[in-house]
Amino acid sequence: MKRCGWWSTVVIFALLSLFFVADFAHAEKEQLNAYTIWSERYANAIFSAFTKDNGIKVNWMRFSSGEVQARLEAEKNNPQVDVVFGNMAEAFVDGVQKGLFDPYEPKGAGNIPDAFKDPKGYWTGVAIDPICFMFNTKFLKDHDLNPPTSWQDLLNPTYKGQLQMADPRTSGTGMYRLLSVIQAMGEDEAYKYEKALSQNVQVYTKSGAGGALPIARGQAAGGIFFLVDALEMQKKGYDVTISYPKEGVVAGIEAMGLVKGAKHPELAKKFLDWASTERMQKLYEENDINLIPSNPNVPVFDPALDISKIKVLPLDVEWAGKNRDRLVERWLNEVLQ
Repeated sequence: MKRCGWWSTVVIFALLSLFFVADFAHAEKEQLNAYTIWSERYANAIFSAFTKDNGIKVNWMRFSSGEVQARLEAEKNNPQVDVVFGNMAEAFVDGVQKGLFDPYEPKGAGNIPDAFKDPKGYWTGVAIDPICFMFNTKFLKDHDLNPPTSWQDLLNPTYKGQLQMADPRTSGTGMYRLLSVIQAMGEDEAYKYEKALSQNVQVYTKSGAGGALPIARGQAAGGIFFLVDALEMQKKGYDVTISYPKEGVVAGIEAMGLVKGAKHPELAKKFLDWASTERMQKLYEENDINLIPSNPNVPVFDPALDISKIKVLPLDVEWAGKNRDRLVERWLNEVLQ
């Protein structure tokens, strides 16, 4: 009886060992790889919640919008990630025509308006974010200036060498500044404006938020940002003023999609399904993420995110994406040269 009991114990331990080894191997395989343009705080909140809900670890890396595109193009024949989360919709359109994404309509996409998703499922919008002006309040007071309320206000000689702007070659913010002035003025006039504006630019930053902190600290007067980055400065206690041009701005659609040739397509689809739900977009309020939900069933939690009183210009996302490279090249040749 003792020998039988001893052997039973050995068998049980052996079976348990096999179970834990198999479970560990399964856990090791259950890992998703992602690129995002969201800030570390925002991205960590989203990906950690997904892991908590689904038990799937997410290995993610953050880059600017243009850097994400460049990496996807360089890795096209050997994709290093499965999903892109939070990049601009026009960047997805650009990527689709370059063969960087596969179509997939997430299970929760039915609740997201058609204006915020691709009809073929190549990208699904998760947030809305308008362009705005952000200026150091002390600079405005010291120079007896009101917050700018027109694109033309930024050409004031007082701002010479005092503005920080994002570079559209690498930044979604820079691209949407350019799209905003194109929609407000027409393409040819927009480039003339950008050339005039460049006389007041201190530096073009690689990332969209790159100039936010220097402006907040008084190292520059102001700049053009996505609202998410301007609000982040205010909530950190910096005295900055947010305003909008009366001629209007474009609101960016921050989206997600399945990378073509993803090594873990089923995990990617599981993430996209989860990220299209109200559960995910309610995380914005829970984690003080300053973005407007794309799902109308999720309420805006901060009055500062209510854009009903500003002029939001319509944007043909398909046109913007398909002309992205041409518009950037024209900016490089006509504004920086």
